[in-house]
Amino acid sequence: MAATRTWIMNPLAIFTANDLDATGGLVVEDGLIVEMLAAGQQPAAPCSHAFDAREHVVLPGLINTHHHFYQTLTRAWAPVVNQPLFPWLKTLYPVWARLSPEQLALATKVALAELLLSGCSTAADHHYLFPDGLEHAIDVQVGVVRELGMRAMLTRGSMSLGEADGGLPPQQTVQQGEVILADSQRLIGQYHERGAGAQIQIALAPCSPFSVTPAIMRASAELAGKLDVRLHTHLAETLDEEEFCLQRFGLRTVDYLDSVGWLGPRTWLAHGIHFNPEEIARLGAAGTGISHCPCSNMRLASGICPTLELQAAGAPIGIGVDGSASNDASNLILEARQALYLQRLRYGAERITPELALGWASKGSAKLLGRSDIGELAVGKQADLAFFKLDELRFSGSHDPLSALLLCGADRADRMMIGGRWRVIDGQVEGLDVARLIADHRQAAKALIAG
Repeated sequence: MAATRTWIMNPLAIFTANDLDATGGLVVEDGLIVEMLAAGQQPAAPCSHAFDAREHVVLPGLINTHHHFYQTLTRAWAPVVNQPLFPWLKTLYPVWARLSPEQLALATKVALAELLLSGCSTAADHHYLFPDGLEHAIDVQVGVVRELGMRAMLTRGSMSLGEADGGLPPQQTVQQGEVILADSQRLIGQYHERGAGAQIQIALAPCSPFSVTPAIMRASAELAGKLDVRLHTHLAETLDEEEFCLQRFGLRTVDYLDSVGWLGPRTWLAHGIHFNPEEIARLGAAGTGISHCPCSNMRLASGICPTLELQAAGAPIGIGVDGSASNDASNLILEARQALYLQRLRYGAERITPELALGWASKGSAKLLGRSDIGELAVGKQADLAFFKLDELRFSGSHDPLSALLLCGADRADRMMIGGRWRVIDGQVEGLDVARLIADHRQAAKALIAG
């Protein structure tokens, strides 16, 4: 049977995340971009389908590099609304420790659907909770990702340093090192896909300096090197964390990272706020990436990531929405907008452009996840595309379509294509009963809080 060729025709505007011209649109075949067309150009060969994109701003599918899907169940919970990170965590840990597989599945579906509707095609999740009964948490998430037809980097998180030994998490959320490593190896063997077009990938992600031992950090780094997968953790999010590292290890955060074998291009870090110039230089020289999470950093009053210094030093920058208990949304186009505005406070309006912020949320984020097949529009890349309309009241009177996406606050994709397949049409996720999902998810959220 002949392959389906689809011409995405004459978009209102298109952001390629590179210097290529696609003002006339692009051609998709077998899930890949096979032609980029300048204005007035026709496809080189006949197309069996055409989509008129004259009302759409087209972006590469956006990529979320840090999230905690399960936290959609504890959004805007009154006891933690006004708390900074450490007390916020201490209050929430006992609630999260009650999480069931059914609740996790609903939370994951809500997070992914919300991301998908915001123009996101690929998401990294950091799941580090494995209480009794939830030993197969990542397996649950794999099923939901496949059901929604998205791509995901599911990180096998871990917590091995409980309150009894000077850590933050309660003992019922802590696992032994051998259990963590055995499950990590199982998940990589069972689910990790390699090469272009991968749908499910696995990374290793001990949670943070204050919730895991140096031993599990070192062992995870060794296993990741042996099996060639990526490494992820929280680092330098707050000054409390810096003080913890100094007191417990006698090291600042980057020195600690180096001491456990994590300073390298395999690693990407969530937040990355509190670095001095020498640490920024070391991170850049190592090629260690940073997931900038502006909404969470503002909500918890953690600080502002030094993105431009990190980028200039050689550290890739991507965007993460972070968990839905500190954001409290899973909306990537709005996260790019927040990155634009927060970073302008630090660096000025001239240096932080809409194109820079969108580049972080696409090509930059892809680099954090070690992927070169997604995050930009070019021949041979995956046909992951986000389509936004500018027909709502908030956009009326706007003149530059690409800038309008962020400046006027676009929050919902009209269409999404992943691997050449339509996953969102007319603002609706294909095959998903959203009303039923909301009803079930709300019930699960109430049950989790009630205990």
